[in-house]
Amino acid sequence: MKPLRLVQITDTHLFGEESGDLRGLATLPALRAVLDSAAADIAAADALLVTGDVVQDDPRGYAHFHAALRGLRKPVLCLPGNHDDVPQMRAALRGGPFQVGGWLDIADWRVVMLDSVVAGRAGGRLPAHELEELERTLTGAGRRHALVCLHHHPVPMSSRWLDEVGLENAEEFFEVIDRHRNVRGIVWGHVHQAFDQLRGRVRLLSTPSTCTQFRPGVEQFAVDTRPPGYRILELRADGAIDTEIVWLERFVARSPQPAARSSSAA
Repeated sequence: MKPLRLVQITDTHLFGEESGDLRGLATLPALRAVLDSAAADIAAADALLVTGDVVQDDPRGYAHFHAALRGLRKPVLCLPGNHDDVPQMRAALRGGPFQVGGWLDIADWRVVMLDSVVAGRAGGRLPAHELEELERTLTGAGRRHALVCLHHHPVPMSSRWLDEVGLENAEEFFEVIDRHRNVRGIVWGHVHQAFDQLRGRVRLLSTPSTCTQFRPGVEQFAVDTRPPGYRILELRADGAIDTEIVWLERFVARSPQPAARSSSAA
């Protein structure tokens, strides 16, 4: 059977002003460049997945995000990050093609979107009601495979400063995950870098930002030289995941260039 195909973008960090920049990079032109570069991949996808930090503490940025994606004739699956205003995000992205949180069944898969935001804090936590809902959602998936999506990283990233602002109750999260053999992948944003490991039979994946990246494996915060990027996910009927990162290697703000790809499968 044809695999479920998703394009994941994350950490767009938009501002109200179109020229608003994050660490020297204008985030809205960067998002537009990613969307232009990814146009064929998005057209071939069943849905777009957005894993948080849509704005940089500026709810006016949701209008730019809405304008950029409202014309898509496929689901835009969103969850909040620590820089998002959750009530304002839900209000701004109400109605098709947007869905904030919850879950969606497509083909042989259930895509589950969690809210790990703790207001006023960079780190994240899944409250008891969110873990209970995750339990119900995975139980109710039946024979479908599950892809679980959240903003904060539930495993260490080998970066001291970054691991201080990850998912603080990851152990409780994995207690739920481990009870459900239908979970085949967990994806997140927040870390502004690529990550790909296996935890048993579960694929663990993080995705580069559409703007600036964080340097991997460092003790103190540092910006990386990697360009904007996005991830393609192909979720097969047998539960396997094929994935590839697409980097805009010759990115220039307002002038997208051909992308470079790297792929992996498990």
